[in-house]
Amino acid sequence: MKSTSRRALTIAAALLSLILSAFAALPAMSQQSAEISPEALALARKYVDLTDTGGLYEGTIVQAGIRTYQQLLPQNPEIAGPLDKAIEKVLSDYKGRKSELFDQFARVYAVFFTVEELQQIVDFYSSPTGQRLAKSNASTSGTINRIMDVFASNLNTEFFAAVRAELKAQGIDT
Repeated sequence: MKSTSRRALTIAAALLSLILSAFAALPAMSQQSAEISPEALALARKYVDLTDTGGLYEGTIVQAGIRTYQQLLPQNPEIAGPLDKAIEKVLSDYKGRKSELFDQFARVYAVFFTVEELQQIVDFYSSPTGQRLAKSNASTSGTINRIMDVFASNLNTEFFAAVRAELKAQGIDT
């Protein structure tokens, strides 16, 4: 459960970053290009559905339930039973709202890609290789993120040391 939760959070963070980048770029687009055709939106949604192999939405709402439980239970240990039931009910309510989020994702892709490009993307992800890639993304993203964490940690240490060495070369002690 822990690796699944971390994977879901990693994917959620990556998609949130993509969405935020997309919305930051929207004002720079012309009004005409921001209008999305139904065909583009349908293709973009198909792509989102084809690549939802990691259960991003489900993992995210489960994580919200876990965090809520971890926040409320220590304050009131006697409410464990009712808290479990309340979280289950809210999880159940949210399970039916996946489409809302995925429609938003689709809008982002429909703005950034032409109908022709979206069709090529859907064609690829409908192929056996595309499906294999989509399924492996959930597994590989965790490994890639761990590699990035090590890289970032090493980079921070090396970068700091290099800046201090540069300053020292200029006669500045830090």
